[in-house]
Amino acid sequence: MNARDLRRRRRRTSARSLVRRAAAAALATQLLTVAGLLVFDSQRRKDRPDREFPHEADGPVPVSGGDMRIYTFGEDLFADMLADIDAATDRIYFETYIWKGDAIGERFRQALVAAHERGVEVYIVIDEFANLVVPRSFYRSLPEGIHLKRHPLATGGLLFFTPSHWGRNHRKLLVVDETAAYVGGYNIGEDYAHRWRDTHARFAGDMVVELENSFVDYWNHYHAQPQLPQPRQRTWNRDIRVHRNLPADLVYPIRNMYLEAIDRASERVWLTTAYLIPDRAFARSLVSAAQRGADVRIIVPHFSNHIVADWVSRVNYEQLLRGGVRILRFENAMVHAKTATIDGLWSTIGTANIDRLSLVGNYEVNMEILDRAVASRMEEIFTLDAGNCSELTLEEWTARPLINRVTEGVLSPWRPLL
Repeated sequence: MNARDLRRRRRRTSARSLVRRAAAAALATQLLTVAGLLVFDSQRRKDRPDREFPHEADGPVPVSGGDMRIYTFGEDLFADMLADIDAATDRIYFETYIWKGDAIGERFRQALVAAHERGVEVYIVIDEFANLVVPRSFYRSLPEGIHLKRHPLATGGLLFFTPSHWGRNHRKLLVVDETAAYVGGYNIGEDYAHRWRDTHARFAGDMVVELENSFVDYWNHYHAQPQLPQPRQRTWNRDIRVHRNLPADLVYPIRNMYLEAIDRASERVWLTTAYLIPDRAFARSLVSAAQRGADVRIIVPHFSNHIVADWVSRVNYEQLLRGGVRILRFENAMVHAKTATIDGLWSTIGTANIDRLSLVGNYEVNMEILDRAVASRMEEIFTLDAGNCSELTLEEWTARPLINRVTEGVLSPWRPLL
């Protein structure tokens, strides 16, 4: 090797070393930033006042093929879910992302055990990752004969290296006989009973069999035992449809459902989400709706339960605010709802957040509803929630401190992961 080649080799080695050092420094900075945010968030939660947010109970709304009831307060929802479980005579399909082992979780466990003991077939799905902190004894105490499927923490074999098999089961479903089916954002636990603002729906009529089919398809896809029979007869309801994300099959209809609806909006787009981290096409669709005259408003938590997601989401704020989108920050409670209503006609209630994890990653289920009475009720709920919000203005956002801008920049590379 001559002197020139040797110098070139040394330069390449030096360049690679600099790149590695820069990458290590960037990662260290990001991790230190996250650690600092977590410390700050821990203190903030201790100081946060425990206030009850505004909410109203309401009865069922007649819809095509049956009726639906919308819940915005966990205690009301859990009371009706437990009542339906207690009245079950044939089968119960219960699927949840988080099922805490606290007093509320124990009430559900006892109700499901009692249903099993009187001869009801009980099938349960939980997400392994989301329930790592729940004592294993909570689930081991379920009697033999109750069928429990844990969505795996990681898929084994070569599938482990396929991103489409990394998705969590983020769904929340309850189907009781042919009587009732529930879907929405509520997990099971004491915090969700009265401290979190969320949205769930109970369906009776045509949609029960459709949500039953959602559970059965997931159960059979993962070869849980025993395999379940398909529902006897599905429906062709044109006004209410179930949309399911199926990562293993690379099927993600919920994102397209939102985009199609927003692109049709001419009057208003009122959206509530726990985590607002839209991709470019989604953000562009919201801005386009606002610029053609629609009233586009988004309710997000002022401080969510995931502070890193809060900071990552703020990367989008300036684009949205400059584009005419209004951002309303829910105060003194975590808003965890995944809902929208558009033009007084279209609505959705489900489990998917506006982020990549939900829209192109996790198992999710959302209802799409074309019904003016439902949309009217959703607008009433949005208006009530908006009264508990502070609006973020473009002037306030552009005047934020430099340290905030630096933190957002440090964390912005994490957006594709969230």
